Amino acid sequence: MAFDVARIRGLFPALGDGWIHLDAAAGMQVPEQVATAVSTALRAPVSGPGGVFPASQRAEAIVDAARRAVADLVGADPAGVVLGPNAAVLLQRLAEALGSGWLIGDEIVVSRLDHQANIAPWLRAAQRAGATVRWAEIDIETCELPAWQYESLISHRTKAIAVTAGSGTVGTRPDVAKVTELARSAGALVVVDASSAAPFLPLDIAALGADVIAVSATAWGGPAVGALAFADPGVLDRLPACSLDPGATGPERLELGLHAYPLLAGLVASVDYLAALDDAASGSRRERLRTSLGSAKSYQAGLLAKLITELRGLPHVTVIGDAMRRIPALAFTVSGVKAAATSVHLADRGICVFADDTRAGVFAALGVAEVGGAVQVGLAHYSTSGEVEKLIDAVADLR
Repeated sequence: MAFDVARIRGLFPALGDGWIHLDAAAGMQVPEQVATAVSTALRAPVSGPGGVFPASQRAEAIVDAARRAVADLVGADPAGVVLGPNAAVLLQRLAEALGSGWLIGDEIVVSRLDHQANIAPWLRAAQRAGATVRWAEIDIETCELPAWQYESLISHRTKAIAVTAGSGTVGTRPDVAKVTELARSAGALVVVDASSAAPFLPLDIAALGADVIAVSATAWGGPAVGALAFADPGVLDRLPACSLDPGATGPERLELGLHAYPLLAGLVASVDYLAALDDAASGSRRERLRTSLGSAKSYQAGLLAKLITELRGLPHVTVIGDAMRRIPALAFTVSGVKAAATSVHLADRGICVFADDTRAGVFAALGVAEVGGAVQVGLAHYSTSGEVEKLIDAVADLR
């Protein structure tokens, strides 16, 4: 492993602001190479696709490169990669397309662990079709999402299953492969939201058994664009199209209007950045991604273990959940102190975190709002042991 965090920090101009950024749940800071790629594309002549002149051909080349980059990230076929403004918008389009063929009595399965982006679209589609919604519940002690419950949730009427590859709220990483194994017998489509997991784990759509994987590039320091990757590109031609082009085929059937070409150029640069996290990574971009993200996973596991252990050592702090498999995100509460007050206290010490006291999502299932909410911490590639120690010291001062 050659994960050099000092070198990686040097790639991020934003880290010169003097703050400790533990706010990766809202997206990582942007590497210089991504900003440069976007600005370069903005300055270059780029037109719409379909022309025989260089500016049009450049637009087509950018789109093709973006599809290939996402395909390398998740181990998919570029012909099955749909591009759009973010994962939430794309999941909404997918749910609408799939839901148009559902009937009363059909069923979908969603989970309490998922972000609203992979819940709300399916609930709306189910409501329009008169389909039944079944919920996979989380263990309130560990925040695990037990895979065994899907045995009773999935039936021959199940049309779609939405599940996360990793919770950006409490860090839980469910056994997606087990869920998809159960889904195959019912013929249900499994949609995995990997936005929070993608920056930290080597993804493989075949190993997960997913039919569709959704990602948002902001999660790893990319621009505000997202993608859906289909395990079987042929599925796209069987879905109702939302494209303005009546002759659209493949991924274009779920793409609406012109692409933001400079942002797609930044997407390509951001995947290249992920592939270079490990100095020793070599081979194709897909191979370098697997090596680099494997190294990132190991590095983050050490930081996360230190953070959890130290926070649990503070008598006035409760770390929410105790999942065995995790991404580097967690939430905690401070006895007698509301989350908003804790976040202000940490901001006064130059530490960026989020407070969440909403009665929705994972925290609604846990009743966290009743105790004043929780503080969310998200580690990034550029997070250091020293920053973790400063967070722990600051939280300790709240006694």
